[in-house]
Amino acid sequence: MKALVQRVYGPPDSLTWEDVPDPVPGEGEVLVRVHATSVNPYDWHFLRGEPYAARLMTGGFGLRRPPVGVLGCDLAGRVETAGTEFGPGDDVYALLPRGAHAEYVCVPESLLARMPANLSPEQAATLPMAGVTALLALRGVRPGHRVLVNGASGGVGTFAVQLAKALGAHVDAVCGAANADLVRSLGAEHVVDYRTEDFTRVGRRYDFVLDIAGGRSVFACRRILERGGTFVAVGGPAGRWLQPAGHVFAALAAGPFARRRVVLADAVGCPDKKAVLGELAAFAERGELTPVLDRTYPFDDLRAAFAYQEAGHTRGKVAVTRAAR
Repeated sequence: MKALVQRVYGPPDSLTWEDVPDPVPGEGEVLVRVHATSVNPYDWHFLRGEPYAARLMTGGFGLRRPPVGVLGCDLAGRVETAGTEFGPGDDVYALLPRGAHAEYVCVPESLLARMPANLSPEQAATLPMAGVTALLALRGVRPGHRVLVNGASGGVGTFAVQLAKALGAHVDAVCGAANADLVRSLGAEHVVDYRTEDFTRVGRRYDFVLDIAGGRSVFACRRILERGGTFVAVGGPAGRWLQPAGHVFAALAAGPFARRRVVLADAVGCPDKKAVLGELAAFAERGELTPVLDRTYPFDDLRAAFAYQEAGHTRGKVAVTRAAR
């Protein structure tokens, strides 16, 4: 089969299309034909080997070279082999550690969920990483809560605005003026242009602040958090040495001193991805969650999708589809 293989750290052009052995499912796995995938910051951090500090950690980074393999954590496709829960012809989607940027992939059934019936494979493939992150970030949100999403026009942000609205919250958003109408259409009641206003000084207070874009500390956000409010560390500005991990860890460390609850929305470490994907599918099938597709690339142009996503101006998500080849 064809797969986009990583052998060195570098730009998207360093990835190579290669013929690799067809995967053979092991115990508890099924073979899935990939119909669509997506690109996330998670993927290009592995592609670049950045932040450099992560190369000293376990979990996929190597010090000088990456482990040779296939990137991609978002997958939507069709089951090809029989398992205990899924069988040939079942449409599924999954959040993988890596490996989705290929024609076929073996997936543990414990990571698979049925694809939302009302979404196309391209739409469904954009949900796993960003959607799971957004839903985890909103754990504890109740009807009537006030939620602020900082970085509302990107992948996680567009899902978070919709999910918070579906949970009964009043949602405000921080993004550029060019994306204000988009986030309003998703459910945001008030939009702050980060280029002209400091959202920590707008005079509004919130039960939850979701910090996707970074740029402001927990101490700065404390002034807009209600007593007992929650600061959710989702991401931060990219950097070669430590960011965005440094921003997230700094937020967690500062929580006790800021006298506010600080939590991390960690899709990679989620212990029950299958159940969360099932929740996302239910929101989608009720019409409460619709992926915002900025661009859709054919599978052969996966490297171009990496380059566009890495540029950092994506509205919603970038999908990659085999159907467009």
